Amino acid sequence: MNKHHYAAILAGGIGSRFWPKSRTRFPKQFIDILNTGKTLIQTTYERYAAFIPKENIYIITEKEYVDIVKMQLPHVNPLNILAEPSRKNTAPCIAYMAFKLMKQDPEATMIVAPSDHFVADDEEFQRVSLQATAFVEHMKSLITLGINPTHPNTGYGYIQHEAIAVADNIFKVKTFTEKPNNELARAFIASGDFLWNAGIFIWPVKQIIKAFEQHQNEMFELFAAEQEYFNTPEEKDALDRIYPLCTNISIDYAIMEHAKNVYVIPASFGWSDLGTWNSAYDNLEKDYLGNAVAGNNVMVIDATKCMVSVDSEKLLVLQGLDDFIVIDTNDVLLICKKEKEQQIKEYVAEVRRNIGDQFL
Repeated sequence: MNKHHYAAILAGGIGSRFWPKSRTRFPKQFIDILNTGKTLIQTTYERYAAFIPKENIYIITEKEYVDIVKMQLPHVNPLNILAEPSRKNTAPCIAYMAFKLMKQDPEATMIVAPSDHFVADDEEFQRVSLQATAFVEHMKSLITLGINPTHPNTGYGYIQHEAIAVADNIFKVKTFTEKPNNELARAFIASGDFLWNAGIFIWPVKQIIKAFEQHQNEMFELFAAEQEYFNTPEEKDALDRIYPLCTNISIDYAIMEHAKNVYVIPASFGWSDLGTWNSAYDNLEKDYLGNAVAGNNVMVIDATKCMVSVDSEKLLVLQGLDDFIVIDTNDVLLICKKEKEQQIKEYVAEVRRNIGDQFL
């Protein structure tokens, strides 16, 4: 393992599309969505610990989730569990991590990844990640991992790349496109030069800080002005001064769409962002009628192609439904057509308006 390699696992999201399993107080990264016996953040940590020194793995989360992270990853040094003062999307937390690492190890190369994604082939993921670290260290560049698309998914962002590789399966990025409509997604797939944006980034900290200076100078100045306090007892107070002044913006919009030295590796390691119940359905084992069941006491009778998740101790008998999402918790039951899953956020908003926040 290389002592200059680091991983920053982003674990601050609320996972609203996995409601009612995912709640504001206990979001999806801390849940065993796929019924594997491990939560998503535990699986993600183990994926990186296979090739990154454990002392170099950091978890960036919201302050209200710090205790959950400590409980689920008890072997992680508490100093490696970093709490953001507020949610400001991915650019500020990546700037924070970059400046923090720059102070302790100017030769650091950082992998940034969400805590709640699924990867089927960990060995291939490791191979691609190490290829990316070697490339960015040599080329002083930024890399994002792209996923070879299998269908025109409208829930993902897309990356277009140049036709000719600059190195073995590494391409210069041409454009980033946010979630397209179905017609545009089909055109992207047909063109053959678009990939799904996995939201996994690799770069030397010197290069990402330089990119912030060039493309997000105001945010760069905020962190640069306080960098002397990073890795000291005054770090928290410094963040409390920085974050209220930071723009709420993703790293894609802030940096990746503007930087000129951005590359992509097309990859196939069985990736899913696990953003919706349908994506969980796609990655769960099915019975002979196409039902995906997460729960130990579920009886399915004359039902097909359903996504079913229930607390393990509860008995659920399901009869006669086709293509439904059925999610049962101790206080909420959701029954929803699979084709309507993108509207779950709207249902959550209706619950908030009509009932309040106690079920969210």
